[in-house]
Amino acid sequence: MTTPPIDYRALFAATPSPHLVLDPGLVIVDVNEAYCRVTGRTPEDLVGQYLFDAFPDNPEDRDADGMRNLNASLHRVLHSHEVDTMAVQKYDIPVADQPGVFEERWWSPINAPVLGPDRQVAWIIHRVEDVTEFVLAHPLPARSGQTLSEREAMEAELYARAQELQRVNEELRQAHARERQVAVTLQEAMLHSPDLARHPNVVVRYLPAAEGLNVCGDWYDVVDMSDDAFAVAVGDVVGHGLEAAATMGMLRSALSAAVRALSEPARAMEVLGLYARSVEGALATTAVKAVINTRRQHITYSSAGHLPPVLVHADGTFVLLDQATDPPLAARPLHVPGPQAAVPYKPGDTLVLYTDGLIERRDEDIDTGLRRMTDILCDNARLTPDHLADTLLARLGVSNGGTDDIALIVTRL
Repeated sequence: MTTPPIDYRALFAATPSPHLVLDPGLVIVDVNEAYCRVTGRTPEDLVGQYLFDAFPDNPEDRDADGMRNLNASLHRVLHSHEVDTMAVQKYDIPVADQPGVFEERWWSPINAPVLGPDRQVAWIIHRVEDVTEFVLAHPLPARSGQTLSEREAMEAELYARAQELQRVNEELRQAHARERQVAVTLQEAMLHSPDLARHPNVVVRYLPAAEGLNVCGDWYDVVDMSDDAFAVAVGDVVGHGLEAAATMGMLRSALSAAVRALSEPARAMEVLGLYARSVEGALATTAVKAVINTRRQHITYSSAGHLPPVLVHADGTFVLLDQATDPPLAARPLHVPGPQAAVPYKPGDTLVLYTDGLIERRDEDIDTGLRRMTDILCDNARLTPDHLADTLLARLGVSNGGTDDIALIVTRL
């Protein structure tokens, strides 16, 4: 027996709960019959309209905040790619065919993202339940001398708690946003690389995480060592926020100083590992350092638990620099010499260092992301470093940031 295909448009139209679909610009692109019934509108009235043109705040209600709260929720969905459930909202709606007249309405909304092939939000499903009858039948608080039944008191308490939870959540979001901005500002200040300006064929990218406080654990650095040698490095501190930013700054500075005094990357990484033992929050930090000798045309590298750099040849083939990898910093109970390896290169090759936020995805093995990245690099090996960096970020769907911060160095050799 063959199961007939599901007509999802008919299914959406018949869904008993009111739904509408928004594009990322918050323009209404579809609406079901239940939504039309509860708002007294038709699809022709709504489709193609900017949401808040179709449903503005009631100008007669000085305390109206439904539009502001809904707009904040929808933008959280756009940035977090996660469902956002709102508390009960008072959001009056215009009465059809009566310009300037609004009807009091109370809603329980949920906003859910629909991701496209590029893992960005393609649409938002806005689902509401009209709870006006319930709210108006249970005025809060009770008037003096009025008593509530046990059930009414419980319902009133649940409603009041929902409103309080919304207020507290909004305060937390604002506090997190302030801390995130401080952390990003601190990160940008600490990532300054004076020697980078002398290397036009080296481009760097740092993208803070697109959501929450998942920011400030990653770093990059470019250091001149002599007329014919320079070093590039990336690292990733476990943890996020201001504490991770502070730890990152200390470790980055220590490695930058060590590589200036010690020409071999393994010895510089050993110094960093010893220093990491005394830095709170540095345990399990990963880092990789590569020294590029332009006269001898070879790369010497050493890694502490970090993902392997990629050497992309001009003919579209590649080599993973994975032959000198130690555990993450401070992971060994006793100090041992670090590993080091070397690989030759030819003019026109490209060296790429990156952190795991570039390729790691929650729903797949990291090797899948690594293969995806190397395929993109090989297919675009002849692009300029700047163009290659941007193409890589775009093709991996993280041009505007991902779920973790990203550090990236692309060096044309």
